[in-house]
Order: sequence, then C-alpha cells, then structure tokens
Amino acid sequence: MSNTRSLGHDAVSGSDPAGPVVSTTQHIGLAETHSAHNYNPLPVVIAEGDGAWVTDVEGRRYLDCLAGYSAMNFGHHNPELLAAAHRQLDRVTLTSRAFYNDRFAPYVTALAELVGKEQVLPMNTGAEAVETGIKVARKWGYEVKAIPADEATIVVAGGNFHGRTTTIVSFSEDPEAFGGFGPYTPGFRVVPYGDAEAVAAAVDATTAAVLVEPVQGEAGVIVPPPDYLPRLREICDREQVLLIADEVQSGLGRTGTVRACEHTGVVADLYLFGKALGGGILPVSAVVGDADVLGVIRPGQHGSTFGGNPLACAMGSTVVRMLREGPYLDDARRLGEVMNTRIKEFIGNGVVAARGIGLWAGVDVDASLATGRDLCERLAERGVLVKDTHGSTIRLSPPLVITEEDLNWGLDQLGEVLTDLRAGR
Repeated sequence: MSNTRSLGHDAVSGSDPAGPVVSTTQHIGLAETHSAHNYNPLPVVIAEGDGAWVTDVEGRRYLDCLAGYSAMNFGHHNPELLAAAHRQLDRVTLTSRAFYNDRFAPYVTALAELVGKEQVLPMNTGAEAVETGIKVARKWGYEVKAIPADEATIVVAGGNFHGRTTTIVSFSEDPEAFGGFGPYTPGFRVVPYGDAEAVAAAVDATTAAVLVEPVQGEAGVIVPPPDYLPRLREICDREQVLLIADEVQSGLGRTGTVRACEHTGVVADLYLFGKALGGGILPVSAVVGDADVLGVIRPGQHGSTFGGNPLACAMGSTVVRMLREGPYLDDARRLGEVMNTRIKEFIGNGVVAARGIGLWAGVDVDASLATGRDLCERLAERGVLVKDTHGSTIRLSPPLVITEEDLNWGLDQLGEVLTDLRAGR
C-alpha cells in the first residue's frame, strides 16, 4: 500500500484561510444542519486527493474505490488534467454558444473521431445528456420515421438509472427515485433488462428509440447476456428505431474500452457520455451521433449556456487525448481481471454473487450478515471507500490509475471484513 503524499496544514486540519478549523464531527454537524438531506454520506470528510487515494480533514487516508461514480476515472489530482485546466483558466472559461470559442472545434472533432461518429452535442451533466437524447429521439421520430405528433414512445429497461430529472424518474423502478414526484412524463415503456424479446414485443410504429445502459451501474453492475445488445441492434434496424447507449458511467475507460458497447461489437445510433468526460474537475457531458440523427436539432430548439464552454472543451479534449495515448484502457482491462477474479473467490464466504467487467464490479453480500451500508461503514473504518446500492450490494469502481498493489490491499480489507462478519465480530 503506497502512502507517500505529504499534506499541508490546511488539508490535514480542514482549515480554510477565511474560516475556522472544522473537525470531522463539526463538519458533519454543520452539514446536517444546513444542507438538504438528499444524500446519506458515510461519515468521512475528504480534504485532499491524489491518484486513487483521498485524505480526510484529520489526516487519515482512504483508498477511493468509488471514483465519483466513475467521474474520477483518471484519479484525483491528475497532473495532465490539472495542467489543462490551469492553462484554460488563465485564458477564458465561458463565452456561451452565442459565439464560437477556440477550444470548441478541436474538442467536438476529437470526441466524434474517438467514438466513430460525425457530430457532438455538448451538454454539462449526465442527466442533461439523457434528456437531450430523449429530445433528439422524439424529434427524429416525428421528422424521419413520421410518427404522429405527440405519440412517440421510447423503450427502456427495468432497473435502469439514467438520472433524476422529472422526465427520467418517470421511467425509474426505484421507489426512492420516483415516489412523490408525479405527475409523470408519458411516452416510456419499461421492459426487463437483458430480455431482448421483451424489447421486440414493446416496439411498435410509435417507437422512436430504445434507451439502454450497456452495463447497469446503479443496479449493481449488471452485465447483460452477450447476445442482448446485438439483438437490440437487430430489432432497432428492423423496426427503424434508434438505439441509444447511456455510457455515462460505463464509457470512457471504465470497462476497458471507450464504449462498453464495444465488448459485443455493437454500434449505437446515439451515445450519451458524462462523468469522466470532465476529468473529475467540472461537469461535462455530450451526445454523440451521426448527422442524420443529430441533424434534426436546429438553432433555437435545444441549448445550454455552459454546454461546450471553453473550460469544458479543454477538459474534454484532454480526456480524449489521454484515452488515445495513455495506458488507461489497457490498465482497466488488466486490473479488472485481477479484481473480478478475486471478488469471485469471496462467493460462499459472505458473498452470494459477484460480477464485473473491466475495473467495475458489483458484490452481493449475504443479507443475513450485513447490509451494503454496514459493509461500507466497516470498510471505511479500514481505509477503503465504496458505495452500497439496493440493500446488500456494494459497487467497486476504483480510479483507472490505481496500482495492482493498492487494489489487492483494498480487496484484502473486503476479505477481512467478510471474515469478521461471518465470525460475528
């Protein structure tokens, strides 16, 4: 386990030049008082990060095995990304799309070429990318497929997570996500994930698109059957329907490829990217497709003040270059084999199921031993940060820059926690 980063006084103490020192307990107390409770964080207050490691306000270090839900694919304090951000901060950060900026064309060109498509529609957050994909699909359905006005439908998968806007939660199956936020947006048909025949049965003359995560992240890193995406591609081709791949979490290196769809050789009509596209420095998202699809959006029909801003373009261009030139994809595949081999060794020893792809895994803990939250709290006590989901499942998505030594150390801690639970400790 590496432990080489020295910390300044401000990082260790949690102090700010303009304010008082705040301990972990003080910080959490203030946050609980003055912040809306839309999250239930672990009791860890992070002050600094470097690579795969973060340090709290009291100087304790943790191995970050969540990586900001894949937003931190390239690690904390990445020197290439920081240098790109500093260079752009010294020049110009926002012009709005009322004008071109000198970082825009290089960015959209590089991203389109990386993905193998013609055009990019820049946005900010992953949810905005999904909303944009929905709007594009409906517009395409009316203008190209000639669906009657206001009758377009989109087929989506059960167990999905595409964001938290009112439209997106309208087709969520998670009661916490959609409960109490109605009335809901119509036009979506939910079918079981991984079931291509159910998709085929749901598609009709009003269907504009099938929207799917190539790997479901929030659901617990659910990898579909290998013929699932190819079958969806066949169905969409046959029925003149767009295939939209939500690669916000699965894309840009997480599974060892630029697009998770690559694992089955599938090419989608639209790709939705976010999280890692901003390098963990600011929100950057994009919808990527060919001109015959994205071309249905014309001036005034969709936009964003911050979408495609110079700073975002600088970060996105740097991410594209790093993926092209760096070791990240190879490392994700290599380390992913290590992680996915080891987590399967826990099955029967406190784990009932484990699955993964690339450097991304879901582990289902025996519910009679602990909840996922219990496991996360125990791991945090040992210096490892992970996130639970859906009861007794935890997700592992460490930065792609993690070393094999640190990865194995983190998995050792998981093994020891499972041993303690089985022993009743």
